[in-house]
Amino acid sequence: MKAYADASGDQNPLHQDDAFARVVGFPGIVAHGMFTMAHLASCVVAWLGDPAALKRLRVQFRAPVYMGETIVAGGTVRSLDAETRRAVLDVWVRLERDGAAEYPIRRGEAEVQLA
Repeated sequence: MKAYADASGDQNPLHQDDAFARVVGFPGIVAHGMFTMAHLASCVVAWLGDPAALKRLRVQFRAPVYMGETIVAGGTVRSLDAETRRAVLDVWVRLERDGAAEYPIRRGEAEVQLA
């Protein structure tokens, strides 16, 4: 997380100091929300095959992600304009915590240009 904190400029100790995170009520270090969103964006781009094809990404951060957790990005096509080949995707990031699905990113939307 230190490398991401350095790259992003967000040096909040919540993202780097386990003892601090515990003192303020979390079970440990919390991943940067933008790190979680970057994972989602990279998955959409991998699906598209071209970074320029991702035109817009909007998300709502709904739950924290802790160190050591595995996140999974997903999405569905909500709409497709056959003429322009633009699609709107409903996207999310999910993880399993204590036997239940949690959504650190929910109600996300990506607008993409299909080849």
